[in-house]
Amino acid sequence: MRNLQPKAVWECFYQLTQIPRPSGKRKEIADFMVNYGRSLGLETEQDEIGNVLIRKPASPGMENHPGAILQAHMDMVPQKNGDKVFDFEKDAIQAYIEENNEWVTADGTTLGADDGIGVAIAMAILADKNAVHPPLEALFTIDEETGMYGANDLKGGWLKGKYLLNLDNEDEGELCVGCAGGIDTTATFPYTPVEVEEGDIAIRIDVKGCKGGHSGCDIHLQRANAIKLLVRVLKDAVANYEARLVSIDGGSLRNAIPREASAVITIPADSYQDVQDMIDRYEDLYLSEFASVDDGIMVKGTEIECPKTELPEDVQDFLIHALTLCPHGVYRMIDERPDIVETSNNLAMVKTEEGKITCFCLTRSSVESRKEELQSIIQSAFALAGADVVFTGGYPGWQPDFHSTLQAKMVETYKKEFGEEARVVIIHAGLECGIIGSKYPGMEMIAFGPTIKHPHSPDERVEIASVAKCYQYVEAILKAL
Repeated sequence: MRNLQPKAVWECFYQLTQIPRPSGKRKEIADFMVNYGRSLGLETEQDEIGNVLIRKPASPGMENHPGAILQAHMDMVPQKNGDKVFDFEKDAIQAYIEENNEWVTADGTTLGADDGIGVAIAMAILADKNAVHPPLEALFTIDEETGMYGANDLKGGWLKGKYLLNLDNEDEGELCVGCAGGIDTTATFPYTPVEVEEGDIAIRIDVKGCKGGHSGCDIHLQRANAIKLLVRVLKDAVANYEARLVSIDGGSLRNAIPREASAVITIPADSYQDVQDMIDRYEDLYLSEFASVDDGIMVKGTEIECPKTELPEDVQDFLIHALTLCPHGVYRMIDERPDIVETSNNLAMVKTEEGKITCFCLTRSSVESRKEELQSIIQSAFALAGADVVFTGGYPGWQPDFHSTLQAKMVETYKKEFGEEARVVIIHAGLECGIIGSKYPGMEMIAFGPTIKHPHSPDERVEIASVAKCYQYVEAILKAL
């Protein structure tokens, strides 16, 4: 990988893969970026929360041009396959080039190209003594993937540039000029355990093999949500086989579509084979329902040692009904652009802990009132079931300015460099641009990057040729500004 072109970019990306940097693990990667800037002899600062800013003086003759900012986030989404032994807080990413020599991916985990490849491009530009550019800043933010905390806590007045180039888009040739806002929902069901009925046995039900993906970029693909699939099985088991729920767990991140989910139930011993037959039927059903979009779904039942306690029946029933009602997927498309998602919800996680079960959602929309509407629907589904519902982590969308100077310059530059038209788009994923723009009114922003497939999942991969093309484009834009 380190010998790929542009070599400086891939060398930087390789170094990033060696540093554990899941969201929340800030210090090691932030220290690395600070040391990198200072090793180049560049002005380097770090704010109180951990964001890093590196300033590079303008090329000769460009000192009076408006400043440009390269911006990317340092953290990555920690997702792995269930059978992969890996510690995201200690282990280096095992990246490799696929056999066709067109993509770089990782062995059983997320790659971290989102947004490590954007960080690497910015690092390479900072080190390139031949790059031509106006006064340049490189802003590396923390914890974008779990709540955009770095952008949210970014102080006003720190940045000097007029134009912000966000290197966090995943389709080469796209220029993103707007994105959705979002908000987190946490619904908690407290309960006091009750004893398992004597003579019952326990079965663990596992839903695996779903593709998952990014809850913004991939939500329109209609892939399976493992939690939703599991709840359908549980509802049938409770209604028809006298099942009782002991625990339910699924998903691992708010912004990733759940790929796996599991539950433990108790049933009368003489119902064992009937329940196993039911589980097999659901696997066949799901493989049929999702044949064209998610063809690896598995639903398995395994007898395990019977626990001593389970959920009270009323809490169990309310929880299953609430998870059944909770919307997941696309809620509305943009009227003027029916190919773009306007509003969606990701039923992202369910976790069982001592005395409580907690459900997590991430709602996105480019229209604030619609985000509030869907938020209210989710609240009602859980509140009517007796859950405590809390909203956190709200962030604004990024409203497009189709008449910006930066957009015109970037469209023109793309055509000049590659002989083809760039695609100007609005995306459903959340970007830091909306938050940064609220702190720096008047700053013009565009998001773009190389092609990354299946971010937020172990299938994540980055197209090698698109990285070279993106780096060439960044060089050309900075020179044109």
